[in-house]
Amino acid sequence: MTGMKPLAPPDTVIYAIGDLHGRLDLLLEMQQRIADDAARRVASRRVVVYLGDYVSRGPDSPGVVDRVREWLPPGFERITLKGNHEDLLLRFLDGEVDTGRHWLDYGGLEAMAAYGVAIADWSARDDATVLELRAGLEAALPAPHLEFLRNLQVSHRAGDYLFVHGGVRPGVPLEAQSARDCLWIRKTFLDSELDHGAVVVHGHSISEAPELRRNRIGIDTGAYRSGVLTCLLLEGERREILQTAGAGASE
Repeated sequence: MTGMKPLAPPDTVIYAIGDLHGRLDLLLEMQQRIADDAARRVASRRVVVYLGDYVSRGPDSPGVVDRVREWLPPGFERITLKGNHEDLLLRFLDGEVDTGRHWLDYGGLEAMAAYGVAIADWSARDDATVLELRAGLEAALPAPHLEFLRNLQVSHRAGDYLFVHGGVRPGVPLEAQSARDCLWIRKTFLDSELDHGAVVVHGHSISEAPELRRNRIGIDTGAYRSGVLTCLLLEGERREILQTAGAGASE
């Protein structure tokens, strides 16, 4: 790709949405902005790519999952990627106690509460409490939500762009990337100036403003606390940024 401008697929406009973390209000605002923008585009193919982290931290994880599942205007395609928080939730449901404890400490409790799971005393953080919460989540999580979470993609390639939640391992061919790196990698990827073979569009690592680098574009602007949800628009050689200006999380 050296010396060439990255291109989206022909006759296609792509809308990539950053980490949502339970902010249904911002998602609704962004979807309306996308619909309004798409109405002005001549491209016949419209694709919305969600970069993952639908759940945790924010107030309405179930509402976000429902809306992502249901919103698909005529003529649109939807790509839903897995984030590290979905990875944690699923591994918790599959019986990984320590993983569950980690998730609950980093936003999982908010997701559990939003699904109606009673949270008693979390200060002990013992295995018995973790397993009790796991059982509560398993009972409360609607079957369509579980199906949605289990069928999320790890990555999506479109033209000269690769969409993942976290990033890629520098120096490893794109087809050989591990799912763990695609979901979790940070510093090694963020600090790299290598050509990855595609421009990597990612979330996962919060920045105050979108980061448009030669080899990557980061669009996690911390929506759950900043109120700023970012969407990257790609069409041909063009790149545009759409953002919400919602309220941040209450202190």
